[in-house]
Amino acid sequence: MHDEPRPPRRGFFGTLTRIGLLRIFVMGFVLVTGVGLTMAFHGEYSRHRMALPYSPIIDYAVTGLLCLGLVGLYALLVRLFERRWPTEARPAPGLALLGLAIGFGLFCAVYAVLSVMGVAHFGGINGFAGIGTVFLMALISGFGEELVFRGVVFRVLEDSLGTTLALVLSAALFGLMHGANPGATAVSTLAIAVEAGGLLAAAYVWSRSLWLVIGLHCAWNFTEGGVFGAAVSGGAMKGVLNFPLSAKAPILLTGGQFGPEASVVAMIICTSLAAVFVVLAVKRGEWRGLRFKPLLG
Repeated sequence: MHDEPRPPRRGFFGTLTRIGLLRIFVMGFVLVTGVGLTMAFHGEYSRHRMALPYSPIIDYAVTGLLCLGLVGLYALLVRLFERRWPTEARPAPGLALLGLAIGFGLFCAVYAVLSVMGVAHFGGINGFAGIGTVFLMALISGFGEELVFRGVVFRVLEDSLGTTLALVLSAALFGLMHGANPGATAVSTLAIAVEAGGLLAAAYVWSRSLWLVIGLHCAWNFTEGGVFGAAVSGGAMKGVLNFPLSAKAPILLTGGQFGPEASVVAMIICTSLAAVFVVLAVKRGEWRGLRFKPLLG
């Protein structure tokens, strides 16, 4: 008679790494620190506060490499805490391109509706001055926020509580994180939670790839600020197009100082797509039922 194989013993550190909330806190903290350092490099270098003479090529190259480095940092954290290499971070060029196309198309759809409603008015072309800064900020926010919120917060909550609760809680936290931005209101916080937090989590569940949501997030921010010149989460931008929103229109349509992503139009369009991703994810068998697992594998 043979004894049943026993699972490998875990030491004190191994037991700590199984605690879901601890994973979120420690992994999130390390990644947020990495994102902060990436932003600090771009900010200090672009303001000529470093000994190295400023060059746009160096700025783009180093910032881009640092963003890719965040993916590597995420993989190492997953390996350390979960004892696996993350398939969700495996390079997926096709899904990244799909995300870019979706993000671009979504915001173009928002402006198309606002234009038909007479809220947005085309005023010519501004040119490409300043577009590089918008691009790099979209890159940093796309990589950084998706690795932290979908890669860590949503995914660990899903392992602990199931998909539905993880989506609701991570979306709420994502909205609250933007609540301190310039021009933020209760409506903008709700809009970000629902349209961005909900959509991005649903897209991740369907694809099980961080590259889809990174591409979507980057393209959304860049199209909003770099193409249409609208404020991005309260930050003023100058885009290629001069496409102002009517000051006389209701804030519910324009988003006010926060930007059109806080408009009811953006909320409806993005929530509709989120619902599509939810249906597709359920059909694919990716939606995980309710559970309560404070200790993870």
